[in-house]
Amino acid sequence: MELRVLRYFLAVAQEESITKAAALLHLTQPTLSRQLMQLEEELGTKLFHRGQYRIILTDDGMLLRRRAQEMIELADKTEREFLHRETELSGEIAIGCGETQSMTFLSQQICSFRKLYPRVQFRIYSATADDVKERIENGLLDMGLLTEPVDISRYAFHRMPQKDQWGVLVLKDSPLAEKEGVAPADLVGIPLLLSGREKVRSELANWFGDDYIHIEIAATYNLILNAANMVKNGVGAALCFYLENISNALRFVPLSPKLETGTVLAWKKDQIFSPVVEQFHQHIKYTR
Repeated sequence: MELRVLRYFLAVAQEESITKAAALLHLTQPTLSRQLMQLEEELGTKLFHRGQYRIILTDDGMLLRRRAQEMIELADKTEREFLHRETELSGEIAIGCGETQSMTFLSQQICSFRKLYPRVQFRIYSATADDVKERIENGLLDMGLLTEPVDISRYAFHRMPQKDQWGVLVLKDSPLAEKEGVAPADLVGIPLLLSGREKVRSELANWFGDDYIHIEIAATYNLILNAANMVKNGVGAALCFYLENISNALRFVPLSPKLETGTVLAWKKDQIFSPVVEQFHQHIKYTR
């Protein structure tokens, strides 16, 4: 598979039209159609359902779109790394981040680093620890800010100085909002929003103890801001980390007994980094 043809495929998948994609790519429609048919023959599968007014991806087509996006992104990232080889340090650093208070520390390091090397750009990808790890493994990210519990046996890492505090996010007029701390028994009978990560839910189950079998799970989430939106609209109360300035309509109440989570900035062991990424590692190492 050629990257050029994969770019053609992605354009057609986005436009849902060979005619529109051909115009966008400055190709003739027959040329583009021929390239797509050759791609289907090469892969031995049908990639599109061709309708009267638009074309839709098959299941195999959707799989190829995901893989093609990853391959194109990795190719573009590699090209950028080789383009930035001038005397003055420059280039791009790609970091995956979860929603955590440690992002404040990372932001401060990015700010101080760019004062030294203003030609360096950062690309931040926000997702859960599991998603970030997958992209690190695929070479799409240089490192990731991962909230525990997470398996980092295959990674080198810097441990972040700050821990995240667990609590419950509720409406300001909720009876729970009047408490200084929320105990497991306080949450029985209340619709709850929990993290979709199995390892995190296991940690919460340990905190709940015997009360865990009695709780009502209304929904799961992977991004806290979406959970906050559900809380505001009455879906339930969200078990989450403390993050500043989520909403004036909500109140964060800490869990009691206290529950905290650590965060690490991790990358693959024995990985060879570009000069700009290696310099950023050294910057963090000596300024923590």
